[in-house]
Amino acid sequence: MPSADTSCLTRDRGTRTESPALAEDAQPTESEKEIYNQVNVVLKDAEGILEDLQSYRGAGHEIREAIQHPADEKLQEKAWGAVVPLVGKLKKFYEFSQRLEAALRGLLGALTSTPYSPTQHLEREQALAKQFAEILHFTLRFDELKMTNPAIQNDFSYYRRTLSRMRINNVPAEGENEVNNELANRMSLFYAEATPMLKTLSDATTKFVSENKNLPIENTTDCLSTMASVCRVMLETPEYRSRFTNEETVSFCLRVMVGVIILYDHVHPVGAFAKTSKIDMKGCIKVLKDQPPNSVEGLLNALRYTTKHLNDETTSKQIKSMLQ
Repeated sequence: MPSADTSCLTRDRGTRTESPALAEDAQPTESEKEIYNQVNVVLKDAEGILEDLQSYRGAGHEIREAIQHPADEKLQEKAWGAVVPLVGKLKKFYEFSQRLEAALRGLLGALTSTPYSPTQHLEREQALAKQFAEILHFTLRFDELKMTNPAIQNDFSYYRRTLSRMRINNVPAEGENEVNNELANRMSLFYAEATPMLKTLSDATTKFVSENKNLPIENTTDCLSTMASVCRVMLETPEYRSRFTNEETVSFCLRVMVGVIILYDHVHPVGAFAKTSKIDMKGCIKVLKDQPPNSVEGLLNALRYTTKHLNDETTSKQIKSMLQ
């Protein structure tokens, strides 16, 4: 992952302004090592996934030509030949989302276990807290890229349509072994989401809470709201903001803040937007609105379309209008 100066996430704990949680150079302690190493294996591949997604151009031209000239076998073959390797990439992205989900669940288990409070966890397990932030940072970056690339769904739809036509005509399909029908169904659901990685993590967090009924839900939601507040304070306080060494740090904090808000909203019974929420939503939205518009539109869209409770009656009109 890019080496954003994640110490930006370290300094807000009420009156203590230099807490070490999520410190840039956090090294795992002996008790963290097992989970840390498992997550690290996943995070090592994250940058490559983003590079592959960024360079994903799609087979729009070949597909259009094939559809416009259905009797031209050469054009059909050319389109199929262009789409099959792209579907291999889409499969790789989807499989990575499954690995990321497992990594997140491992981190949640470590950062919410009794007897420590969320703040104590974030201070004791700094290396794991930083990995949690890095997963969210990756997730928001992936979804921003996916949202602006309509070729992904077009390519996959064409692949599925062509494959079913080949089956009907008993034509052997090179590439079918790559993605069987059951996997294709799961991939379709994944890519149909506006923000598929966030949806994967939201579902995983919700599942984690429901499967760990002996664990107070506050252990999870307080961990998320603490991280949101740390990010917000770092971004809105000029004294801290001036210490940021590069713009990537600002992006890192913004993405992590939005990521934890969305997870909180899915897990907490009344969500992030209610008056009783432990997240200062007005403050968080204001921080986003204070950035250059082009840089945060994807994050504002994530709050608009990926949260669960924004349109509830308990959400104030002011918050709704801030996100319009």
